[in-house]
Amino acid sequence: MGVESFAGALFSGIHVRLTRVTEAVEGLVVAAVACGPPPRCPGCRSQASRVHSSYERGLAGLPVNGRSLTVRLRVRRFFCDRGRCPRRTFVEQVAQLSERYRRSSLGLKQWQHAVAVELGGRPGQRLCRRLRLRVGRTRLLSLLTKPALPERAPRVLGVDDFAFRKGKRYGTLLVDVESGRVVDVLSDRESDTFAAWLAEHPGAEIICRDRATAYSKAVKEAAPDVLEVADRWHLLQNLGAAVEKTCHQHRSCLRKHTEEETEVPVTATVTITELPPADLPRTQILERTGQRHADVHRLVNADWTISAIARRLHLDRKTVRRFRDTDLDILLASARDRRPTGVLAPFKAYATTRFTDTGGSVTAPQVLAEIRAQGYRGSVQAIRKHFAALRDGTAEPVRADIPSPRRNSA
Repeated sequence: MGVESFAGALFSGIHVRLTRVTEAVEGLVVAAVACGPPPRCPGCRSQASRVHSSYERGLAGLPVNGRSLTVRLRVRRFFCDRGRCPRRTFVEQVAQLSERYRRSSLGLKQWQHAVAVELGGRPGQRLCRRLRLRVGRTRLLSLLTKPALPERAPRVLGVDDFAFRKGKRYGTLLVDVESGRVVDVLSDRESDTFAAWLAEHPGAEIICRDRATAYSKAVKEAAPDVLEVADRWHLLQNLGAAVEKTCHQHRSCLRKHTEEETEVPVTATVTITELPPADLPRTQILERTGQRHADVHRLVNADWTISAIARRLHLDRKTVRRFRDTDLDILLASARDRRPTGVLAPFKAYATTRFTDTGGSVTAPQVLAEIRAQGYRGSVQAIRKHFAALRDGTAEPVRADIPSPRRNSA
């Protein structure tokens, strides 16, 4: 590619003349000279006519074919002939290419700004490194400028808090609900801060917020005539939390109802062996529950406090109180009722039913082919072990699939 063609590709519509293109270790180096008309003085806007001097400045440009680009641009310094102007000389800026104090081209700046908006500091720096853009995270963040704050609040103002650092520091996000744009970000979530903002920015007719009282107090102080409404997201969240709490309180009723609906009918020709819970093998969780119960009561009998027991056994104080105030049989029953783990757990009910319906004649590969269509991704060995436990009478009975409180509240 010739110099003229290269200049047309790099500086189309820009008043520069390309003089030389060289290859260096760090990439391409392009020498160019500004050749536009004399500019106006940035101080008094008068037209310049006399050249004072010229010098060369370096600009980082957009990468070319995966290689970094450096523009060595020679620009002119002009006299300002207007006597009342405080400036005596000034340097020309090439439109669409350079600006004052900037060591990168305007096109590269636009790329960096787009990366900073989408990714931020460190992630943006990693992407720029892959794109052969030499820029650090501090430089990317410096390109993010605060948008102009409107003098009046939007008609429908959305208010909600967010965490700068969860559990440590929170702020307040103000949004124009009708346009979906962020209006402002407050440094905390105190009612006084929000009330001061409302006093400085009148104009809101409706404020959409969560059900917390802090923002409501600020609205009543600074804008008593504004209509307050609860946003749909928080209403659904509060409803889901209430339903989930209710399901937790009635979990035993859900278990009983689910087991009645999912009970396998017994035919006259099939004999299903019922395994009583009392004969279940001791599992690790049952052993741990019994040992923990004994340790808590041993220390309670020795007049240890709840906090001291929690520190000694590395438990939460609520856990210590539960083991202190609950019978061992109830704790063991709760541990026994926990759903089995493992890749076969969701398909154990089906495998057990197939085993009992066929009197134990079904093979593990046959069941594997059937449950593979249902989403099973484990091996046939897990099915063989389960069938062996059924034949020996040591298999844990399959509990009914009880909907979780979160699934009920969804």
